[in-house]
Amino acid sequence: MTQEGPALSVIIVNYNSGERLTRVFAALDRQTWRDFETLLVDNASSDDSASLAAEYPHLVTVKMSPVNTGFAGGVMIGAAMAKGEWLVVLNPDAYPESDWLEKLMAAAMEYGPETLLGSVQLTEDEEDRLDGLGDVYHMSGVAWRGGFGKSAALTPTEDREIFAPCFAAAALHRERFLSLGGLDEDFFCYHEDVDFGFRHRLAGGRAVLVHDAIVHHEGSGITGRYSDFTVFHGIRNRMWTFVKNTPLALMPVMLPAYLFFSAGFLLRSFMLGIGKPYMRGFAAGVKGLPRMLKKRGEVQKTRTAALGRIAGILNWSPIAPFRRAPDLRPISPPQP
Repeated sequence: MTQEGPALSVIIVNYNSGERLTRVFAALDRQTWRDFETLLVDNASSDDSASLAAEYPHLVTVKMSPVNTGFAGGVMIGAAMAKGEWLVVLNPDAYPESDWLEKLMAAAMEYGPETLLGSVQLTEDEEDRLDGLGDVYHMSGVAWRGGFGKSAALTPTEDREIFAPCFAAAALHRERFLSLGGLDEDFFCYHEDVDFGFRHRLAGGRAVLVHDAIVHHEGSGITGRYSDFTVFHGIRNRMWTFVKNTPLALMPVMLPAYLFFSAGFLLRSFMLGIGKPYMRGFAAGVKGLPRMLKKRGEVQKTRTAALGRIAGILNWSPIAPFRRAPDLRPISPPQP
């Protein structure tokens, strides 16, 4: 089949990102891989930051949304516009190295459309610190960016399998992404990448960390790591991810762990002074459960992966949620 359009479509969802966008555009303009388009979806920003794209008319196509659709909705708007065979999602506070797209494209050709591709994320302004080596999903329903805040010396020297990539800087095959429903727009933002990664896993997919595809990420540089907004959406969406995706056969083991860790994190949230947004997020999660249970029925119908394959990619260490270490595995063969 002849490929029409670019090989890659880079999607950036913007909401009041300010001058960060100029840095992102400049980094994309320096890419050694040139066969790509850049789509900026502006989520009703009030800072006029989308106008910065005018400095790069050869590079950026802008789509102005009249309302804030969240990260999930913005990615879906971009995916609908995209002409590339592969989608590359990039946060406006993530700055790629010049060969980033080249490394991702080489991995796409090696691993194929049923593999999600993640980037090595270094902490911006702290080159010796990791922002993340892919998403880890614990059997308790707790998810984290593997290695966040730890030494960059943990970066592997070869590609490794991960549960799922962080969508701050990830590549995925457009047709497969859309066939699995894309990102759940009810999530608005946070955890939507983990939710999609879980659905992708249930449908027999795998995920790989591309060890030499590198970005420098501020990490909640726009919303704030412990802001009420971040805490609310993180807690609510963690519940929804667990309910939608956990196979029924694993529930007797995973549900008690989910409740145990949720209680522990609730106590910790009050110690950190973020108890109120935590409680609001938990209450909103419970309120949305009927809708998520309906979605669960559809998600579980797509499952083709064996139960052992799903259980095997989860993290089962009782101390892992406290250490937040990366979980890097040898790359498994694709599902037959």
